[in-house]
Amino acid sequence: MTEATRADVCAVAVAECFRGDGEIMVSPMGVTPTLGARLAKATFEPDLVLTDGMNLIVSAVLPLGEAPSDAEVEGWMPFPRVFDTLWWGKRHVMMGASQIDRFGNQNIACIGDFHRPKAQLLGVRGAPGNTINHATSYWVPRHSARVFVERVDVVCGVGYDRAAALPAPSRVGHEIRRVVTDLAVLDFETPDHRMRVRSVHPGVTLDEVREATGFELVADGEVPTTRLPTAAEIEVLRRLDPKGHATKEVQS
Repeated sequence: MTEATRADVCAVAVAECFRGDGEIMVSPMGVTPTLGARLAKATFEPDLVLTDGMNLIVSAVLPLGEAPSDAEVEGWMPFPRVFDTLWWGKRHVMMGASQIDRFGNQNIACIGDFHRPKAQLLGVRGAPGNTINHATSYWVPRHSARVFVERVDVVCGVGYDRAAALPAPSRVGHEIRRVVTDLAVLDFETPDHRMRVRSVHPGVTLDEVREATGFELVADGEVPTTRLPTAAEIEVLRRLDPKGHATKEVQS
């Protein structure tokens, strides 16, 4: 068995975010989220609906960067149809986060004052609609106090505290499921939905995670270690990422 890398552990942790989702559309954004979603479909969640990263729904679990053949195309998913799925709630998106706070409010718009930002980023994009209508998870390849902040500069993705202030019909699909980073897996499974350390990756200590976070994290007793991939999962990961793109994003 090839020794598992930190990138492999992260990919498996991402895949676990989709466990139990069944036949819904998954929209992973970025290398490791895409790899994790495809791993989930190739192993324990075969009914997940994935695209080629553009606008084609595909039946096969493709290696990163490989285009589907005509026989592997199941349907067409132009951008407007994504909104139909979004409002229906049958979708799980994994986005990035330039900033995120203890309740899961996420910022990808800008750093600093909105009217005179220090740095312009992607913009709000579809984050508000995603977070209100269906399950959302986040991927952070560099866990640091610059990302995990006391208060985000701009709210793009809606966290649990802000969602609670909305009328009930407006937040029926709201669920911030997981935050996966290069150090740990975090969730919001606490009474007040504050961010909790779900597991720390092999070789990482809880103190290291806390030092890299700009607010107090909830930790219930002895925090477990994120599971290693099985031999079968490593084989799938090597097939899906033959050029090692994920190892360039996550360095142990």
